[in-house]
Amino acid sequence: MRKGKKLTAKDVALTVCFTALYANFCFWPAFPIIGLQSKAITLAAIMAPIIGIILGPYLGMVSTLLGGTIGFFACHFSPPSFVSGIVAAVFAGMIYMGKRSICAFTYFSLLFFFGFYPFIGPVWLYPPFMWFQIIGFLILVLPLQSMDLKNIRNPDDNLRLLPTFFAVSLTSTLAGQIAGSLTFELISWPIFMADVNAWTTAWQVITWIYPIERIIITLSATFIGAFLYKVLMFANLMPLFNRERHHGTI
Repeated sequence: MRKGKKLTAKDVALTVCFTALYANFCFWPAFPIIGLQSKAITLAAIMAPIIGIILGPYLGMVSTLLGGTIGFFACHFSPPSFVSGIVAAVFAGMIYMGKRSICAFTYFSLLFFFGFYPFIGPVWLYPPFMWFQIIGFLILVLPLQSMDLKNIRNPDDNLRLLPTFFAVSLTSTLAGQIAGSLTFELISWPIFMADVNAWTTAWQVITWIYPIERIIITLSATFIGAFLYKVLMFANLMPLFNRERHHGTI
């Protein structure tokens, strides 16, 4: 939804549907969160970038915000997952709209504050932790992704659509992961995890785990999202695409 444009019935219907779908996925754990007992990264992480691409950043934020709020009734859903989903959806929507510069600045800011968080940030305790997050930033700023976004407008070309969905989903889900990790720092230190050595161990353990989690999430989002995107495109139900076509921007 662009600023100043009224919501349509299709926008509202899609937002309601994806909010319900996102909320339902919040109840299904996928990966445990190290440091938060009984909490997990849920299957909602797969839906966040899909929602952002299909609904755009604003409706995507509303959908993940409302769905995540409902998800708090799930025993596995956590504040880091709540923040992560919203950020991932907004990022995916902004990238789809071509707002790559804003995304790059925000991504770098999140990465900076997370890495240099006082006393317990990975930069102070274990810098190698951030290797995959840095790769995500490089993918985001490379001109190649900007060129690939043109391919998403042609849902018939699977050979180009799938890699584009993968790139957008990867960078957005990594942005969400960084935001979620920053939230984890904020709520855990120094009240729940005051021992700096425990944080060092956590970063060392997660260093090679979170990239695998993010790749699995990205691959799942790519194949599910590309299928939904094609179906909605052919059904003339893509909010952002329809507005761009109506105003002659594509």
